[in-house]
Amino acid sequence: MDNHLIHIIAAQLGLQEFKVSKTITLLEGGATIPFIARYRKEMTGGLDEVVIADIQKASKKLLELEDRKASIVKSIEEQGKLTEELRSKILGSYNSLEIEDIYAPYKRKKKTKADIARENGLEPLAKIIMSQKGQNMEVVAQRYITEKVATVHEAISGAQHIIAEWVGENQSVRDRLRDTFRRHADITSKVISTKKEEAAKYLDYFDFKEKLHKCPSHRFLAIKRGESEGFLRSALSIDDERALESIKRTFIKSRGEEADLIDEAVEDSYKRLLFPTIENQIFNEFKEKADDEAIGVFAENLRQLLLAAPLGQKTVLAIDPGFRTGCKIAILDNQGNLTYHANVYLNTSQNEAHISKDKFRFWIDKYDVEAIAIGNGTASRETREWVESIRFDRSVEVYVVSESGASVYSASDVAREEFPDLDVTFRGAVSIGRRLMDPLAELVKIDPRSIGIGQYQHDVHSTKLKEALDMTVISCVNKVGVNLNTASPHVLTYIAGLGPVLAKNIVEYRKNHGDFPDIQSLLKVPRLGSRAFEQCAGFLRIRGGKNPLDNTGVHPESYDIVSKMARDSGTDVSTLIQSAETRRKISIDNYINDKVGLPTLEDIMKELEKPGVDPRGQARVFHFDPRIRSLDDVHTDMVVPGLVTNLTKFGAFVDIGAKQDGLLHISQMSKKFVRDPSEVLHLGQELEVRIIEVDKSRKRINLSLIF
Repeated sequence: MDNHLIHIIAAQLGLQEFKVSKTITLLEGGATIPFIARYRKEMTGGLDEVVIADIQKASKKLLELEDRKASIVKSIEEQGKLTEELRSKILGSYNSLEIEDIYAPYKRKKKTKADIARENGLEPLAKIIMSQKGQNMEVVAQRYITEKVATVHEAISGAQHIIAEWVGENQSVRDRLRDTFRRHADITSKVISTKKEEAAKYLDYFDFKEKLHKCPSHRFLAIKRGESEGFLRSALSIDDERALESIKRTFIKSRGEEADLIDEAVEDSYKRLLFPTIENQIFNEFKEKADDEAIGVFAENLRQLLLAAPLGQKTVLAIDPGFRTGCKIAILDNQGNLTYHANVYLNTSQNEAHISKDKFRFWIDKYDVEAIAIGNGTASRETREWVESIRFDRSVEVYVVSESGASVYSASDVAREEFPDLDVTFRGAVSIGRRLMDPLAELVKIDPRSIGIGQYQHDVHSTKLKEALDMTVISCVNKVGVNLNTASPHVLTYIAGLGPVLAKNIVEYRKNHGDFPDIQSLLKVPRLGSRAFEQCAGFLRIRGGKNPLDNTGVHPESYDIVSKMARDSGTDVSTLIQSAETRRKISIDNYINDKVGLPTLEDIMKELEKPGVDPRGQARVFHFDPRIRSLDDVHTDMVVPGLVTNLTKFGAFVDIGAKQDGLLHISQMSKKFVRDPSEVLHLGQELEVRIIEVDKSRKRINLSLIF
């Protein structure tokens, strides 16, 4: 990328040019974002993943704009209308709207009224009117009467169509009008009168009006969703009279007949050409902003969900609860492998319930079960109470696990490939158990859009959403690190530098040759070359392998540095890792060289302090208020425990055990002003909330943290 584009990106993002230049060089060389952020801090000046991703997006956008400009120049050149001044103006602009405005008069489009008027030879008449020299237009227009233009009125009308198009294509006018929309437009929505009953959920938008620049993303997207579903009509409105006066002053420089004709043409252009075009552009502009904000919320929720604390490698009995069809039971060993499954009815006769309890005691003892995972769907509370009523001979903790998206996994190709002979309902139980053991490893198998987090995820730009969510998954997987000898191909796919093919090859190699003894053995995997190894090696872990550094985030390229530290300290690497006292005596400044700086050395020391430690912490048991089982049990002024299940820009949704999440509005989070719910809350957080309103007819519960 040339220096001019680097300068533009640096200015846009408020970064030093050398940081942008080095980052783009690394990206163009095939380096991944996690690798650059973690292992190339010296080159980038310590930029994090978010900024590196911003540089990548800005670079892509600029290159796409360059392609668009080249296409426009070519199109105008083919029309024989390209001048050097026009070429320079297009190539010198980096504002996409400005470029499209310049191109507007040359864009190939359907035949317009102005085109027909030009074909009828009326453009010279339009120019005469615009010259405003005080001529008698009826006399002048007589000269343009032909077989196709029968009257003076038709001639003048045709000329006005041409003038209207000139007005509509004027770049300065379009810029000013866009600015007026951005600063002063109101967004309005009205219900379609014949669909009031069906549109009940959009009641707040039946007769709605708000300044566009003050309309938050969730309201904007709600209005657009209601419109797309055929329940609402939305529009933008501005002070038309004021806007028209501004445009007229641009073109009308006289008084009299010509000024009146131009006045009429401007009004026609405004209503027919300018307003609809600019309204559409501004709607698209604000939709893009709303999309970006909604995608940001979704991505952050996904990050928190993926980084939820795991139970770890323990034997789990998982239950997908149900009344009519019974509870699906799946027992998983400490590696997540299915060892047994069954169907149990818990709410039948007293005798059968007693038999079922005996079965549970037998399974707990036989399979050395250490924890029970219960899905949070239908019959979850009843199933948990039933399980907790059983007296086991050992301590067994009971967890409730979100099963959002489990049914999607159950019917997926991934699940069918893993469990071809297992009923789809039992696959759901397996997924619930694995989510408790390791949420990250299990959730990467599911399309994040099916997990039930975020806001308006089905209304935003699907490609941008997928890119953002994929980037979030990649970031989380690489942040945590992956056990090379147990990881599934689905998890390995997201490791920097790998992808589906190499992930599959790694698992296949492991299956045929046994566990990898060390990270260097990865180079024996078919098609995994030195570049892929460089990118992925630092994010993979081997527990109990030949080299203790293989169970840390130290990159193999830095193993020699650690070995030198150990030798200089009169010990070996294993002892260096185990001895905090020995590490404290090391002066890392002594190990700085032309390739390794202080940031990398500081990261190495942090890794040596916590080899193999999962940064996510450990899962905890949570209990709902026993008084609440359904919406009928919820009353105002109750104070109850709850779990944050979703975050949006307008608030948080909290599960209080009522089978209907309550809304904790942003205004009820603190006595102080809260700009963004994510500043004070996180997904899975345990809260004590006060119930301030219950609307049973609309199944709504409003909550507060203000007591």
